[in-house]
Amino acid sequence: ALSARRTAALQADIEALVDGLLDALPPGETVDLREHLAYPLPIAVIGKLMGVPADQRTAFRTGVDNVFATHLSAEEQAVNTTALYGLLDALIETKRTEPGEDMTSLLIATRDEEDGSALSHAELRDPLLLMISAGYETTVNVIDQAITTLLTDPQQLAHIREGRCTWQDVVEETLRHQPAVKHLPLRYARTDIPLPDGQTIKAGEAILASYAAANRHPDWHKDADRFDATRPSKEHLAFGHGVHFCLGAPLARLEVATALRLLFERFPDAQLATERTALKRLPSLISNGHASVSVRLRPMPSH
Repeated sequence: ALSARRTAALQADIEALVDGLLDALPPGETVDLREHLAYPLPIAVIGKLMGVPADQRTAFRTGVDNVFATHLSAEEQAVNTTALYGLLDALIETKRTEPGEDMTSLLIATRDEEDGSALSHAELRDPLLLMISAGYETTVNVIDQAITTLLTDPQQLAHIREGRCTWQDVVEETLRHQPAVKHLPLRYARTDIPLPDGQTIKAGEAILASYAAANRHPDWHKDADRFDATRPSKEHLAFGHGVHFCLGAPLARLEVATALRLLFERFPDAQLATERTALKRLPSLISNGHASVSVRLRPMPSH
C-alpha cells in the first residue's frame, strides 16, 4: 500500500488537495496555516490511503492528536484509546462488508484469505493505528516547522528561488533541524548498557530516545544548530533507521514538498504574523510543533 509506485501515483491527488486548501484561504488576511493547511492535507491523504470515510476523519484526527498529548492524565488517555480503537473496529467492519482499493481492505483480505491465521485482530488493527498516527500527526509538524522556518529566515527562501537548493532539500533539513517527533518514550534497559563515554545505563532505568538531540550532534553535522537548506549532508534520524525506517517516508516527503512549493508560489510574500519566539509550542513531550502558525497572506501582485 505504501510502495514507491503507489506513492508516486498520488502526486496529482496531493497537488489537487493542496490547491483546494489554498483556494479556500483569504488573500490579504491572517490565517492559521497549521489549522488550514498543515492539518487537513495529511489527514486527507492518509484517510484516502486507509479508506477512512471523509465524515470520520475529524474523529480520527482528535483521537490521534490525543495520543501525542502527553499532558493528558492516564485516565484521559485510557478513554481516548478506547474511543480510537472503537473507530478502528468500525472501519474494519465497514471495509469487510464493503472492501475497496485501500490499505484497510488489503490487510483484511490478507487476514481473511488465510482463515484468520495470518493476522490476529490486534495484528490487523494495531498497524492501522500506527499508520494513521505516524502518517498524519508527524507530517503536520514538518509542514508547520518548514513554513515557520522559511518565514523567519528569508535567506532560505532566496536559496530556493535562486536555484541553490530545492524544496526537497528544505524538507530534509527541516526533518533534521526540527524533526516531527522530538522524543520517543519510553524503553527500559534489561541489562546494564555501557556507553562509549564511560557512563552506564543501569538495568531497569528508563531510556528516552531523542531524535531532536541526535540530529544536532556536533560530530555529525557542522553548525548543527543552524538551519541550512544547502547543507551537503542530508543525513538524519527523523524517519528512524535500519529495519525501523519509516514505511511512509516517500509519502511524507511528497506531501511536505508539494505543500511548500504551491504555498509559496501562491503567496510569495507571505509573512509570519508574530515573532517566532512568540509561537506557542504544543504541550507534548513527543510532537515537535506549534499550537498555531498565524501567517499574513499577501497575494501575488497583479500585472
